[in-house]
Amino acid sequence: MARMRTLGVAALVVGALAAAPAHAALTIVAGIGGAPTGVSRSNLDSLALGSLASQQIVPGVMLGLVPDAAVVQGSLSGRYAAPYLSGANGLGFGSPDQPGGVDTTRYLGTGSTGAHAGAGVTISFSTPQHYFGLLWGSVDNYNTLRFYDGASLVGTLTGGQVTPSATGDQGLNGTFYVNINSDLGFDRVVATSSQYAFEFDNIAWNARP
Repeated sequence: MARMRTLGVAALVVGALAAAPAHAALTIVAGIGGAPTGVSRSNLDSLALGSLASQQIVPGVMLGLVPDAAVVQGSLSGRYAAPYLSGANGLGFGSPDQPGGVDTTRYLGTGSTGAHAGAGVTISFSTPQHYFGLLWGSVDNYNTLRFYDGASLVGTLTGGQVTPSATGDQGLNGTFYVNINSDLGFDRVVATSSQYAFEFDNIAWNARP
């Protein structure tokens, strides 16, 4: 079953969202492989648990939370579920690399804008980026990732564009490492979800696509 998933998902390349001139063309590759070589990475394990409004991920990269978004660990029924690592999803995100199976480390949960207006996770960069990657757990149609350059929205990605089976599967077949390249630079990535929840770990970024 894992082999079937590898073959099917590795081929999922979506040229997406080329709209008005102000919007980026986002190229999306979702699968069980991890981030490419040569990019900056964080496994988020240095973050303090809870809903602290602002934390530094690494120099030049800041985390912002609007509750009930939070840094979490484990799973809480009805609120958040840990991503599931498989294949090469954990490569380069720890020493040793993260093993396959349920993610036992710290990760981010967006909370629900349906329950708490404005709930969400913001990752801000001090310089423009053209690539962003994340381990996206239990992908749902109502999960949304937005890319901004200052106040300008340059691109949007939903769970339904990551996989046609965006039904919140909390096991092997529901987590994807999603690599996103943008032809326009962005300095802010905002993750929200209209229902509980959008969970992700192991982010990566690069100034070049």
